[in-house]
Amino acid sequence: FGPRLMLMRIVLWWSVMTAATGLAGGFLSLFAIRLLFGAGEAGCFPGIARVYSRWLPEGARGRGFGLAVMVGALGGAITQPLVVKLLSMTSWRHTFPIFGCAGLVWAIAWVWWFRDDPHAHTGVNAAELRIIGCDPPAPRQAVPWRGVFRSTNVLALCAMYFGVIYGWYFYLTWLPTYLLNARGFNLKAVGWLAALPLVGIAIGVFAGGWLSDVLSRRWGARAGRRTPGLVGLPLAAVAVLGALATTSPIAAALLLAAAAGLAALAVSPGWAVCIDIGGPHTGVVTGAMNTFGNLGGALSPAVVGLSLDRWHSYNAPLIAMAGLYLVSTVAWLAIDPAQGLRRT
Repeated sequence: FGPRLMLMRIVLWWSVMTAATGLAGGFLSLFAIRLLFGAGEAGCFPGIARVYSRWLPEGARGRGFGLAVMVGALGGAITQPLVVKLLSMTSWRHTFPIFGCAGLVWAIAWVWWFRDDPHAHTGVNAAELRIIGCDPPAPRQAVPWRGVFRSTNVLALCAMYFGVIYGWYFYLTWLPTYLLNARGFNLKAVGWLAALPLVGIAIGVFAGGWLSDVLSRRWGARAGRRTPGLVGLPLAAVAVLGALATTSPIAAALLLAAAAGLAALAVSPGWAVCIDIGGPHTGVVTGAMNTFGNLGGALSPAVVGLSLDRWHSYNAPLIAMAGLYLVSTVAWLAIDPAQGLRRT
């Protein structure tokens, strides 16, 4: 269907589901609404990857993903203190329709302006098409499913992203409660401190994408795409363990923010590699990686909840986060952007 219609549908869907969250009357209705939300919005980044595969030259895709994920993380960071402010003015139920309205405006602007192929956009001239390096649309190719499932690159990308997003979802779900209950901050301080990891993610994803583009030009794609993750993820593991070991609440908050930013260095290069190896099947490859990332994201808050219920401790979830950052580091060693999908 193309990213123009798909991204419009996705954003309209999540805007409606965001607004509907305020109508939840209990666990079952909340569960159903959030399940529908996730099912409807999950194609967002694969859709963006498809856009970039057609609209950006190879040397700019890391920065493109970095910019997209950065502004998303900044949006999440702004939301933290904004929610605290809104809760002093209105019911939590009313905050969800307020946030849901933003996507409606975007969807209208997107479908009016965007075209799936730069050749079909009246604002793109011949010189820009040469810079992009995008061929005219070709007939759709059958997906080499066997090549996808047998690809070491795809499997390694899935493992890498599982570990990265496992950690990411801790910051999105349990971090405010951790700062409030385990570290003794008040609600106002939590609103700002919980935003710091998202600011760190914003910086990390853009820096990782920019570095992967620069290093790919200098060292080649194999070294250039892998280096940000191979450096950032081990340091993120050390920062998480440091946050666990320190007795200083503010040091713990800052170390977790640093860990979030360091781990995020691996995100944009991962999406860029999906385009490198996926070609016309970028949507399938990014979908596979994103699926496993969100499986990690789904597991993360459940592990925290289980740990608190059984042991009344955050130790096990944070140690698991550090361990999975190291697993993701090893997975990067098996990723080679020069190896595409085999049609076997």
